[in-house]
Amino acid sequence: MNYENNNWIWEGIYYYPNVFGALMVTAALLGLSTSFFGGIGVHLPLPYSWSNMGIFDKKKSGKRRVRVYMDGCFDLMHYGHANALRQAKALGDELVVGLVSDEEILANKGPPVLSMEERLALVSGLKWVDEVITEAPYAITEEFLNRLFHEYKIDYVIHGDDPCMLPDGTDAYAAAKKAGRYKQIKRTEGVSSTDIVGRIMSSLRDPTNCDDHNGADERRQEENQSKSSYISQFLPTSQRIVQFSNGKAPGPNARIVYIDGAFDLFHAGHVEILKRARKLGDFLLVGIHSDETVSGHRGNHYPIMHLHERSLSVLACRHVDEVIIGAPWQITKDMAPGPNARIVYIDGAFDLFHAGHVEILKRARKLGDFLLVGIHSDETVSGHRGNHYPIMHLHERSLSVLACRHVDEVIIGAPWQITKDMITTFDISVVVHGTVAENSLYNESDSYEVPKNMGIFHLLESPKDITTTSVAQRIMANHEAYMKRNAKKGLSEQRYYEEKKYVSGE
Repeated sequence: MNYENNNWIWEGIYYYPNVFGALMVTAALLGLSTSFFGGIGVHLPLPYSWSNMGIFDKKKSGKRRVRVYMDGCFDLMHYGHANALRQAKALGDELVVGLVSDEEILANKGPPVLSMEERLALVSGLKWVDEVITEAPYAITEEFLNRLFHEYKIDYVIHGDDPCMLPDGTDAYAAAKKAGRYKQIKRTEGVSSTDIVGRIMSSLRDPTNCDDHNGADERRQEENQSKSSYISQFLPTSQRIVQFSNGKAPGPNARIVYIDGAFDLFHAGHVEILKRARKLGDFLLVGIHSDETVSGHRGNHYPIMHLHERSLSVLACRHVDEVIIGAPWQITKDMAPGPNARIVYIDGAFDLFHAGHVEILKRARKLGDFLLVGIHSDETVSGHRGNHYPIMHLHERSLSVLACRHVDEVIIGAPWQITKDMITTFDISVVVHGTVAENSLYNESDSYEVPKNMGIFHLLESPKDITTTSVAQRIMANHEAYMKRNAKKGLSEQRYYEEKKYVSGE
């Protein structure tokens, strides 16, 4: 069936609804059915009946919702799967996921690690998934494509930019591409199910099981080589964390539930316990233990997935509202502001974190019991200071601020404008700003207008006049000296990176 030649019909319906509506009414009066249009070579591949096409209630419902389909085995579910589904959802309004059957996986890839029931629990638990089709085929045939278009009302089939070949060497998505209903997303680098299987096998290989110690050095060398082959290539970015986060905070009277753990190799059991925990309150906060904490309590072979990999898997779960990355093993009463705590808020770019930042944060912290720091996104900083800024990316700036002893918590990607809703949500008592700050490129409304009107704004005298710009200017003033120094170090640095080997720790 030639799907791609029928796009003009739907474009015509969308852009000229009156013309096509009149055509349908005429057809109805003549007692004609859709088979009449088929007789003149007009096929209707999209999964909408005449009464369900939405053109008669266009004014009422607006643009029709786009349904996209993405399939997969989703065995050993990881953040790469979650990120793929997040990207797929962004291409439409409703995401339908096809879960390949155990039999199809066995025939095309080998035996699955997780059962259909376990994989279904994991996929259904993702915040971007609206519907799941179980027992989906591994290859999208023309027959199954017809079912997707008509029965499930799918508009587009989505897959990553990595090739997906059948055992006979043909493209598994050839039919969808031929139909003109195929869209591609970027594959998430740094993780795969194969990689995870390798990590598991490496971590469970125990050299102490062998009694022959004559070949101990050889076995140790083999073990080290095996481990180095399965080091995570995941490079965490603030953008990815922001993309996975809900971006919501608990309301002023919300009942916050806290649960912590390693959440290693995120599985169906994790989903179910998080689902139950969420039902106990209004906001679920999940503490994810650091790699060092997990190793200290479970042994050097654990965790299999690194902290940021585990964090993204948890954040992708629809039952989770927020996470604490690197949560402590011991739960103390200082982990969050107390019920009557005076919360102080200060925001900024905090680019090239310097002594001026430390001093203003120190002074801000003295105004209350809990210091909450808002860190503006890269886009916000660029928009107000120019395309050359920020010098350090959001994730880097966030870690610098979090490392400061005076800071209790940060908002990653905080808004430029402080609103009443934000003040209420975080129960902020005082909003502060230093007298020394970078200038914006534009004359615009006061971002502190709301806290000023509420009488909670406090202008702090900056103890130092240092700024990000002044630090950059110091470098520029000694440009020639720095260029010579960098040229001298260039060769040694190049040699270092060429010979660089993995070193444990972060």
